[in-house]
Amino acid sequence: MQLLDLQHVSFRQGQSDILQNLSFQMPRGGHRLLLGPSGSGKTTLINLIAGLYTPDSGSIRIAGTDMASLPRPARDALRRRHIGIIFQTLRLVSALSLRGNLQLAQRLAGKPRDGAEIDRLLAALGLRHRADAALRQLSQGEAQRAAIARALAARPDLLLADEPTSALDDANADRVAKLLLETAAATGTTLLIATHDARLKAHIADVTELAPC
Repeated sequence: MQLLDLQHVSFRQGQSDILQNLSFQMPRGGHRLLLGPSGSGKTTLINLIAGLYTPDSGSIRIAGTDMASLPRPARDALRRRHIGIIFQTLRLVSALSLRGNLQLAQRLAGKPRDGAEIDRLLAALGLRHRADAALRQLSQGEAQRAAIARALAARPDLLLADEPTSALDDANADRVAKLLLETAAATGTTLLIATHDARLKAHIADVTELAPC
């Protein structure tokens, strides 16, 4: 069984076609890029897979379950259990420290608090010295790496990353790509990255290219 299975997915906003008849599958532990310019529907597709939007036609199955067939509470519960998301807008909780954000992610996913895993992620992303910092004290690049660490802290089955390297220089983009792949390999996580950053093609061979409709 495929962990992620998209069949003939289409989505419109108003009179505009955002995605048309898109199909692909990903096995457990698979890695894929959704590569395309602004306006090609990358973020929309991430939201569809996460169950935040519903496709106009076609199906999106996570571990055999059609997300659109579930009532909203069940869809939210499935997302918390199985899906980690690195949003382009980060969505960190400003009232918590960096470490507190990672602890919250573990708790919401129903996972036990794992301080050692949090320390490992922060060290791997060059953020160990910022663990107890308030979010307002982080640079843009540090905040983006913090959002990546938060998504990984819950060890999701499927990790959806929306432009995870967009604010990073070459060295940090390379570090983040390697961390995402190494963590996915270690945990069997399926990794889907939506990006316009062609640098990531050096790390992931399976690419689905999107173009504006």
